[in-house]
Amino acid sequence: MPTVFSHAAAAVSLATVCSSAPTRLRLAAVAALCAVIPDADVVAFRFGIPYDHVLGHRGLSHSLAFAAALGAVAARLTPWAAPLWRRWLFFTAVTASHGLLDAMTDGGLGIAFFAPFSDTRYFLPWRPIEVSPISLRAFLSRRGVAVLASELIWVWAPAVALALGGLALRRVLGGRRR
Repeated sequence: MPTVFSHAAAAVSLATVCSSAPTRLRLAAVAALCAVIPDADVVAFRFGIPYDHVLGHRGLSHSLAFAAALGAVAARLTPWAAPLWRRWLFFTAVTASHGLLDAMTDGGLGIAFFAPFSDTRYFLPWRPIEVSPISLRAFLSRRGVAVLASELIWVWAPAVALALGGLALRRVLGGRRR
């Protein structure tokens, strides 16, 4: 899995592109939260739920069904001038981005995209992101530094490019409307 920082960065870049200045900060905060919530499933380890169980890590909470459900809740609770369907689509996408990024890592058992209907786990064919260790101790090691370096290239650089490109496009298009 990429780190929670990278999941949040991807969501914030999408919020930057999809919202105007007055709502951007609030929207970015909720988007970041939606993007990191799927990893709350690591608590399953404390309850003895195995990794490969549908309720285990990268199971149901990483599915498209979970993303749609969390997207619906966030869309209802987040004030944003966009129509409800657009808010739902946005929050569903930022939540689903978590599983997508995890499916691009080089470790783990894959993502149960279609849970609860199927517990089959998937990876994308292209897996350039180094999987992050789950424990804090392992993260604060050379391995953690290697993971962050991988994420800077494969998550942060594209996220910054998307945000800056989106802001530039918004400025150009906004100037033409005047």
